[in-house]
Amino acid sequence: MDGMDVLKHKAIFTALLTMATTLVQANWDYPDSPKKGYRTINDVVKHYSPILEPRISLMFEQVGVQYPPEQIAMFALKEEMQVELWAKDEESWVYIKRYDIAKISGKSGPKLREGDHQVPEGIYQVIGLNPNSKYHLSMQLNYPNEFDLKYAQLEKRNRPGSNIFIHGKAKSVGCLAMGDIAIEELFLLVERAQIQNVQVVISPSDPRKGPLVPRHGQPFWVMQLYRNIEKEAQKFGR
Repeated sequence: MDGMDVLKHKAIFTALLTMATTLVQANWDYPDSPKKGYRTINDVVKHYSPILEPRISLMFEQVGVQYPPEQIAMFALKEEMQVELWAKDEESWVYIKRYDIAKISGKSGPKLREGDHQVPEGIYQVIGLNPNSKYHLSMQLNYPNEFDLKYAQLEKRNRPGSNIFIHGKAKSVGCLAMGDIAIEELFLLVERAQIQNVQVVISPSDPRKGPLVPRHGQPFWVMQLYRNIEKEAQKFGR
């Protein structure tokens, strides 16, 4: 093989490698489209639905639950670093999938004030979806809820905190960071179920393994909070 043939073969190999790389990126890279910062919820759904929805709908089909579900719940376990996905099927709740939490800040115990980096504990609702989050995608919780505000006012804590999200990436300053792949699925699921039909229960640990016990020095009302969480968690009886 002369020098010219070698150059031709190298050129062909380079062209094939470039084509293969392009095909792989087309199949597996999820570029933000349109430009991040200007996309809508519908843009996100349109972009990820063809990639994710076949897999998500199969998960529901395998456990005999209709998709999209009428109601879903996320059961977050701080100590276990997990979020369980459950769906309502007529009168019962059915386990769908478990997600690992990529990052969580703080320790056992509820959030008390702005800047304490604590992840809240309690029973919450999703109140909004953010398609332009700096943490890829996110959903906002209704923290502080009525229970949180009641005891914040009682204890004269004027700044109990706000802006608590479930989001992508692996950085947390009081939120549940799920990583990008997980948040893409959860974002699409919440949009399909509609936010008013989505509950989020955040527990310090798994109450199905034993009673929740407040850490030493926690406020008196944490015991009542933990009883509320235990009662709500009864529907997640795996």
